[in-house]
Amino acid sequence: MKEAIATFLNSVNSLCPKVTLSELEYLQNGMTLTELKSKHFYIHANTIQKEIGFVFSGLLRSFYVDMDGNEISVNFIREGKYATHYSALISQTPCKYYFQCLEPSIIVNLPYKYIQDGYNKFPNLERYGRLVAEDVLKIQQRRIESFLFDTAETRYLDFIKENTDLFNRVSLSYLASFLGIERQSLTRIRKKLANY
Repeated sequence: MKEAIATFLNSVNSLCPKVTLSELEYLQNGMTLTELKSKHFYIHANTIQKEIGFVFSGLLRSFYVDMDGNEISVNFIREGKYATHYSALISQTPCKYYFQCLEPSIIVNLPYKYIQDGYNKFPNLERYGRLVAEDVLKIQQRRIESFLFDTAETRYLDFIKENTDLFNRVSLSYLASFLGIERQSLTRIRKKLANY
C-alpha cells in the first residue's frame, strides 16, 4: 500500500513540482486502494463516478457497447495513468464507458468531492488538476485526429511506437477495435509490415 501511495504522490510532484508537502499530505489523507482481479470492472457504464483512479499496477481497458452488442475499445489504461471518463467525472454525469481490468490491478482512488475541496484549499492542487485536464485533452484530440487524418496502418504503427509496453498485454481483438478496424484487417497490416 505504501508503494502505491508513494508512486501516486511522486506522479503528482513530477507533473506539478511546486506542490507542497501539506498539499501532498492532504491528498494522501483522502486516498483509498482498490485491488481488482483480471476481468473485474472498476467502473460500469451508466453510473456516476464518485472517485478518480490512478493505476498503480495492472492494465484496464475502457470500452462501450454499440447498438449491435459489440464492445468497442476506446482506451487502455496502464500504470501511471488515470482510469476515468474525465468529462463525466467533472460534470458528475453517468459514465458512457466500462473500465475493465485486463490484468490484476491496484488502483489508488481519490473521491471527486475531496479533490474539489482540495482545489479550493490549495492553489497547487488546482494547478495539478488543470495540468491533468490538459493532458487528457491532448490525448483525446490526438485520438480524434488519428481517425480523421491517418490510415489504419499509421494508427497501428503509432500505437506500437507510443505503447511498446502494451503491445503484448492487449489482445488483437481489443487492439483492432481500438484502431477502428476488423481483426482480419489488423492481421493483414501486421503481415504486410512483417514482410518489410
